[in-house]
Amino acid sequence: MNPRICAAVMAGTLLSVNTIANEIEEVIITSSLIDQTLSDIENPLHVVTGEDIETTATQSLGESLDGLLGVSSADYGSGVGQPIIRGMSGNRVKVLNNGMVVRDVAGIGVDHVNDVDLNNIQQIEIVRGPSSLLYANGTIGGIINVVDNTIARDDFSGSTLKIGLEAQSVNDGDGHTLSYQNNIGGLNISLGYKNSQFDNFDIPSGAILHDEDHDEDHDDHEGDHEEEAGFLANSDFENKALKFGVSKTGDWGYFGVSVNSVESIYGIPFHGEHGDEHGDEHGDEHGDEHGDEHGDEHGDEHEGERIFSTTDSDVVNLEGSYVVNNSWLKQVDYFLRDTDYSLTEQHAEEEHEGEEHEGEEHEGDEHHEEGPTVFSNDAREYGAIFDLSNSEILQKISVNFVEEDTAIVGEEAFMNPTASEEMTLGYYVSKEVDSFHLDFGIRHDRTRRKGSVSHDDHDDHDDHDDHDDHDDHDDHDDHDDHDELTSFTKDFNSTSLAVSLGKEINDKFELNVTSGIVQRAPSAVELFMNGPHLATGRFEVGNPDLEAERSTNFDITLGYEYSGVFGTFTLFQNHVSNYIYLEDETEEEHEDHEEEHDHGDLILANYLQQDADFIGYEFELGTVFELGNGDLTLTFGRDSVTGDFRDESNIPRMTPDRNIYGISYAANDFELNLDLKDVESQTDIGTNETVTSAFTMLDFNAVKTFDIGGQRTARLSFFAKNLLDEVARNHSSFVKKEVPLPGRNLGVRIQITL
Repeated sequence: MNPRICAAVMAGTLLSVNTIANEIEEVIITSSLIDQTLSDIENPLHVVTGEDIETTATQSLGESLDGLLGVSSADYGSGVGQPIIRGMSGNRVKVLNNGMVVRDVAGIGVDHVNDVDLNNIQQIEIVRGPSSLLYANGTIGGIINVVDNTIARDDFSGSTLKIGLEAQSVNDGDGHTLSYQNNIGGLNISLGYKNSQFDNFDIPSGAILHDEDHDEDHDDHEGDHEEEAGFLANSDFENKALKFGVSKTGDWGYFGVSVNSVESIYGIPFHGEHGDEHGDEHGDEHGDEHGDEHGDEHGDEHEGERIFSTTDSDVVNLEGSYVVNNSWLKQVDYFLRDTDYSLTEQHAEEEHEGEEHEGEEHEGDEHHEEGPTVFSNDAREYGAIFDLSNSEILQKISVNFVEEDTAIVGEEAFMNPTASEEMTLGYYVSKEVDSFHLDFGIRHDRTRRKGSVSHDDHDDHDDHDDHDDHDDHDDHDDHDDHDELTSFTKDFNSTSLAVSLGKEINDKFELNVTSGIVQRAPSAVELFMNGPHLATGRFEVGNPDLEAERSTNFDITLGYEYSGVFGTFTLFQNHVSNYIYLEDETEEEHEDHEEEHDHGDLILANYLQQDADFIGYEFELGTVFELGNGDLTLTFGRDSVTGDFRDESNIPRMTPDRNIYGISYAANDFELNLDLKDVESQTDIGTNETVTSAFTMLDFNAVKTFDIGGQRTARLSFFAKNLLDEVARNHSSFVKKEVPLPGRNLGVRIQITL
């Protein structure tokens, strides 16, 4: 990291600790999940305001939260950044919108975007502990809830129109936003629209790392010229999002309907090569033809291609609340959500200079044999929350039902269609007990997953013929005489609970202890995956015999605040029984089975499980003091997590340790922020992983609000990301070598409120 910046931040922090300062002004932030102020929630929680999102660069969900302690991102280019909480990734972290799980296909592939619109939102909540159990199952890592006011619960007091513009330098991109809220004829009308277009992003020189063999065989590849030009090919991202809602409120409660539509197109900056274009037909028919020679031919076949994904989602929400106010039932909140989501991965000829991305293959192009691959998810979710609270206790009971159909159809399909059904009963209570504050949550889930696995009839290494839960198998007569289909119906019954106990030790210190047992049923991919997954460069094989994960979580947090100085320190440990992970084969194992089961140039990876332990800590120290007409805040934080299996090997793609420094100044209508994230190298690596180098990320943000008359304002924000133009890559990314983080990015955002 830059030693001069580090020294300046540390010196300022040490000097300011002894400065006589005023008390920190209390900021009240409401959590939509349990309708309490942030200070009343006695378990670890981050809240990011919608204004914070609106005044910085448009980024993926993971990158937008990456600066928070304990939260990181598994990126796959600029459009995709799936969030990680305390080393827990994938389906262990649930992304919600207004308290309901987002039903996209992000859990099927690391190159798939989280289908959530961050335009015109109120806040983003990161929640762990008892309250998280009320709204989603399998939340071993926690939940991320994106809150908006598309369905208004209270009447709008007047008309509000916001128009926004954005420009970024790293990708020559721009964005346009519009939002409108008003009460017309007693109906609350809400409209939000965003259109963003970002080209390939710039990268520092030498940022892309290639395998040695790849470099020797492809010295003249066009990708090398693109790297020399300073950008990453196929890293573009375009997005259009529209949400519209109508609601009616009264003393009886509220009722509303909303429609959310999101369309995007983004390039796939890495795409593995599979030596056998027919997927399952490796070994017998092709013999040695799809060895190195075939692989090279297939690789040449993809030269000059653009590989990209398009998404299209339509979500209809029906939501309401009925106020009862009798002796035992306060109100009933009910909801219904219907999701129609699809992601299509396609190949097309690379565009020549002057051409624009249209998201379609060129007509008449017969050079490409690969057709599109469509990932679809049709889901219906409905349920209710019964509020049994009174003046002495807050308690809620939730009932939830989900039906979800997932399918992958096309040339690169690696899993047969699956169907899932979920039924949940949950309970949450929060109460003051003497000098302690008690939170308790419990939920019971019943999950059924139906799927099948296709394999060659001569492939006896994974038959599962002795499994009790699978249906009778049958053969594919119409498609391939060599394919055999084995069907499975898997039922998982799990119970999760968590308790949190908080106490104010004195007027300076506060202590919170949280413990829980959380269970997670295996996902459809972990159970039924069986095919080449080119986004990860692997031939992935699921396991229908997987059992549910069971995580025993414990964390303790000590908080301090007095005379302008504040701090928190957290220790945590998660012991996960039957932890599910993707195990790569070794080179020796590949050579042993290469002749019998050839997977082309892909790494064979199997879904396995064994016990695992996650141990870590987080702490933050800061001080606030007066400077001029405003307040200057200095902070220093650090987060660290290690993950080990029972056999003492390392869990792959673990987040490295980080130091986070911050300086912010706020005065009336002006705010300035300078953040330095020092990411250490990751040397605790799993099978087939390589060490990831350390990097320093320096970000700057300045916001000024102008009064332009009446109630009208104009807010101007200037942001700078990666000011030092560092070569940086996330260790948690499957494609960290080929897809580094963007280089220096300067940009502006303007929002006019009328």
